[in-house]
Amino acid sequence: MYKPLHKETMDANWILQLVISEKYRFQRHLSLIAFCILVLYYSPADYVEPFETYNRLVIFFEIILLAYGNMYFFVPKFLFRNKYLSYGLFLLSGMVLSYYVHEVFADSFERDLLPNEDDNINFFTFSFMTLVLIVASAAVKFFQRWISDTRLIHDLELANANGELEQLKNQINPHFLFNMLNNANVLIEDDPKKASQVLVKLSDLLRYQLYDSSREKVLLTSEIHFLEDFLNLEKVRRDNFNFLISKEGELSGIQVPPLLFISFVENAVKHNNDSAKLSYLNLYFDVCHDELFFKCVNSKPALKAVNKSGGLGLANIKRRLELLFPSLHDLIIEDNSETYCVTLTLKL
Repeated sequence: MYKPLHKETMDANWILQLVISEKYRFQRHLSLIAFCILVLYYSPADYVEPFETYNRLVIFFEIILLAYGNMYFFVPKFLFRNKYLSYGLFLLSGMVLSYYVHEVFADSFERDLLPNEDDNINFFTFSFMTLVLIVASAAVKFFQRWISDTRLIHDLELANANGELEQLKNQINPHFLFNMLNNANVLIEDDPKKASQVLVKLSDLLRYQLYDSSREKVLLTSEIHFLEDFLNLEKVRRDNFNFLISKEGELSGIQVPPLLFISFVENAVKHNNDSAKLSYLNLYFDVCHDELFFKCVNSKPALKAVNKSGGLGLANIKRRLELLFPSLHDLIIEDNSETYCVTLTLKL
């Protein structure tokens, strides 16, 4: 019973892909050109040959220039940017110019008209035909944009839902929480002041994960403070671990999606644990000319640990960046023999 539904869904998806996908751009253009040629080929002749062929070539190139000029220049440049007056002037100019081009060639071919044929055409009739062509080509671009926007919204909603589920699953890492509480318990007798500091930082960390990170955007300074608490707790757990957080530029007031950098930091902490030598992690934040520059550099252990996670966290953050900052981010990952470096640039 479900197979026909699945087939219909697949057919609908194939049609949508044919309309909007870059993969089928050549097929779309070829279909449009073939359709125009067929319509012109089977339309009644007005002139003797070879002038009828010349006439049809003129009409063909008028159609192609109007359709493609509208779809790839005037609609994106004016209509999508809400410049309606400029687009209206284009419509009027296109109709007038097309009419006079047609009239010039009609006058040139007038002596070659077939008997009982009249090439005179009313300006308003011709303008209406031109308007229909322009509106149809604009409708194609609007449909493509609507489908793309709908899919993007769906992907964002799905990513947010998956991210929330993943966030809920990782909000309180039992192993991490157990280690922090165990360290605090030991410190209560040896260093009560330090134990209190550990509990305060752990409280701030969990509060941020439970409440602040549920917002659509948070202050960059709050995000950095969260990372600092996370790394301070890691430093308590590991004696041979150091970290540095460098902040440059005007960071105050800058807002970013929550938990944007923690995946990079968690990945660095997870894979730089080295019992033989001191390990480190350095974070750099710089805001300059409406761009946020983030860099995460961590040392690598002499003996590489086995990674069983498959890099799912990094794949998720890459996908999230593609959805949140399409064409507005640049992610570079450098895996050297002694260091692992992630560089992320965001256009604010």
